[in-house]
Amino acid sequence: MTVQSFLYILFVPVVWALWRLVRHRTGREIVLLAASYFFYFSWGASFLTLLVFSSLVNFLLGEYIRRKPDKSRLWLAVGFNLLVLALFKYLPGMSFAHGSSVLHHLITPIGVSFWTFQALSYHFDVYREEEIDPTLLEFSLYMAFWPTVLSGPVCRLPAMLPQIRSADPKWDDIAEGSRRILVGLFMKVVLSQLLASGLQAGEGVDAGFDQLSGWGGLDVWALAFGYGFQLFFDFAGYSNIVIGTARLFGIQLAENFNDPYLATSPSGFWTRWHMSLSFWIRDYVFLPMATMRRSLIWRYFALLTAMVIFGFWHGATLLYVLWGAYHGVLLVAHRQFQSLNQRFSFAAPEWLTSFLGWGVTFSLMCLGWIFFRADNVHQAYRMLSVVFQPATYRHFGLRPNYYLVTMIIILGYFAVCGYCQLAEKLAESALWKRALWLFSPVVYSILIIGVIIWSKQKSVFVYMQF
Repeated sequence: MTVQSFLYILFVPVVWALWRLVRHRTGREIVLLAASYFFYFSWGASFLTLLVFSSLVNFLLGEYIRRKPDKSRLWLAVGFNLLVLALFKYLPGMSFAHGSSVLHHLITPIGVSFWTFQALSYHFDVYREEEIDPTLLEFSLYMAFWPTVLSGPVCRLPAMLPQIRSADPKWDDIAEGSRRILVGLFMKVVLSQLLASGLQAGEGVDAGFDQLSGWGGLDVWALAFGYGFQLFFDFAGYSNIVIGTARLFGIQLAENFNDPYLATSPSGFWTRWHMSLSFWIRDYVFLPMATMRRSLIWRYFALLTAMVIFGFWHGATLLYVLWGAYHGVLLVAHRQFQSLNQRFSFAAPEWLTSFLGWGVTFSLMCLGWIFFRADNVHQAYRMLSVVFQPATYRHFGLRPNYYLVTMIIILGYFAVCGYCQLAEKLAESALWKRALWLFSPVVYSILIIGVIIWSKQKSVFVYMQF
């Protein structure tokens, strides 16, 4: 069952109705856990078995750490979860002599990286003696909650537990949750698929990357921009759907995206893109490492290491490691630039520095998606080498419709961002409220029609593989 399927659209209101019929808190938690297990079971019985086993062991390990919060007990819990990741995510895909693969018969459980990181954050928080005391039922629900179990957002128990215990949605929660589900479906089903597949076969991002050769310099840039927005609409759309679903039950999940392509610096981008995981890496990897020593070089090393781990989290391939290292280098370079700017105080109008910062950041972030999307290192090298060969900019290898569709969608994204900023400024205007009342039904109707039409297209969730 996928979040964009018709079955999911039926599943959510049925669960919501059953949940509302039960008045006792424990009963409601049981309904949500049963629904979560049913949802995850739809992806495979073995997946559910592993999730239940991991939940039970992690709950017991958490209690073990709580009795005596020392490092040896923490490392035991960390070791268990890293072992789960190694056995079920990394080792099955690693090839050794004669092309054999260790544990090749195992299938990676959907979402194992996400709910394992949630378990790890729980242990870190218990070790830091945060006041969290979940029951086994509550902890199991935290691990398996169906809006987050497949691909996040990566939640933390101190934020989730009070909401699980006191969930009581108001009308505003239901309205906002429904709106976000609709917007998410449009982003994921329509915009992401339009970029991936194009108007016709052979005109989308996938066809562009499947070419064995023939890219011009502008083609590579167009594919980098196109894939960057395909991934954004795919994952941000999914995040909107699941955040909206949880909101129907009065639970506010962590946000995952905040207009990342408006960032004016690499560090700004990573406070806006996949925020729940970015902040997890910051709080549990970078900051503990960075505070071990005072030297600036060590902090840069910690930053680079954290981003390499970020890349490796996506998969045990050289491309993901290179992608993480690329962003680590950009973050270190940005900090160096900030230091130079403070020392020499480069004078320039604020609007100009913001615009230049946005242009450079947007280009570098999108260029990095080549590592993320390329089929292999050789392809990534060939595509990136084309970017730095001026002669290749006279050649075009992509169809004109690809450029047209990509440009319209990207410009539309920035137009909507501008509209949202304007809406915030005019939120209290009576005229603006009247205009919203008149035009909102038209906009939502267009979104619904678009989702219905494009729902017949085959949709693949990119982040499902992680």
